[in-house]
This record gives sequence, structure tokens and C-alpha cells, in this order.
Amino acid sequence: MDVKDLCLGALTYGDATGYDIKKFFESTFGHCFQAGYGSIYPALAELTEAGLVTARTEPGQAGPSRKLYHLTETGRRAFLAGLKATEPQHKVKSEFLVLMHFAHLLPPARLDAVLDQHLRELERKLEMIDAYECGGAGDGRLQHPGTRFVCGFGRAVMGAARDYIRTHRRGLGQHGSEAATRSTKQVRARSKASPASKNRGYTNA
Repeated sequence: MDVKDLCLGALTYGDATGYDIKKFFESTFGHCFQAGYGSIYPALAELTEAGLVTARTEPGQAGPSRKLYHLTETGRRAFLAGLKATEPQHKVKSEFLVLMHFAHLLPPARLDAVLDQHLRELERKLEMIDAYECGGAGDGRLQHPGTRFVCGFGRAVMGAARDYIRTHRRGLGQHGSEAATRSTKQVRARSKASPASKNRGYTNA
């Protein structure tokens, strides 16, 4: 599923602004699907052009006017068809885990900074889920077992990740500098031993 599909899904709960939809992404799917205004508004424009969504402008309560998006019946049918056809894949793309794989090559200060930053991000998302649930989601989403399941799944995954990092981060840094030194020496040794480096046909001028 893409941003357009989830915009349709957000609108199944009622009319919403682009801001409302972004908050929906953050509170419900923040741990598994990222979407900002740069992708949400173009998606809404495409959905409107396709007749899956309509838009109307209303005066703002204490500021400029706002655009409200409404899911058409055609849009609802398209979303339901998409749900039925979607394969339940669970994809993970994590630059953080790539960095951790090569943690032995990172300077200690950089490694600590990366770990601290990721812990802060996990805490922020956990707090967002708590605030969402405590706020009661005025649109009635929390009445649906699927919404509660997704929130609970996110809390379980991110809570476990946070606890794992806290427990095992010391092991990443204990031998990091030694491992980096060994890796550099091994690369240099392989380079010196490589036949290609001995037989390039270079001559001294």
C-alpha cells in the first residue's frame, strides 16, 4: 500500500484536512509507515482528480481557511478493494541497523550519538502512542480492535527495541576501536598480498 491508499483509509473515519491526515499517520502508523506533507498533499491532489476524494474549503476557527477532504463512495470501494488485494508483507528498512552492523568501524562518540538519537526517537513514538490512546481518538478509531492491535504491536516492537539497545549497547563499544584497527590492518595486508598489486606493470620513471 502507498500514501494514497492510507489517505483513503484515514478518510474512512470522516472528513479531514491534510494536517489531520498527517497526525493520523504519526499516531497510528508512525512505527511502520512514514509520510510527510510532501507526499500527503500530492496524493490527495491525485485522489481528488481521480474522483476518489472531494475537497471543500471552510473558514478556519481562528485563522486562515482550511481544505477538508471527503471520501467518495467510489473512493471507499477502491480502498476496500485494495485491502482485499494487498499481500500482508512486513518490510523493514533500517539505516540504524546498517550502522549497527558496522558499529566496529564507527568512532565511539559517533556510535553513542547514533544510539542516543535512536533511543530518543523510540521514546518519542511510544509517547505518541500513549498520547493517542489517552486522548481517546475523538473520531472513534480506538473502538476498532484493529486500531488497538496496531497501537499495541507498535508499543511491543518499539519497547523491545528500546530495552534491547539499553541492555546491549555497551557490548558494541567495548571492542569497537580494536576491531576497527584489526579491520584496517587486514585490508592493508590483503592489499599488499594481492597479485594484482604486484603485477600492474608499473615502471619507475
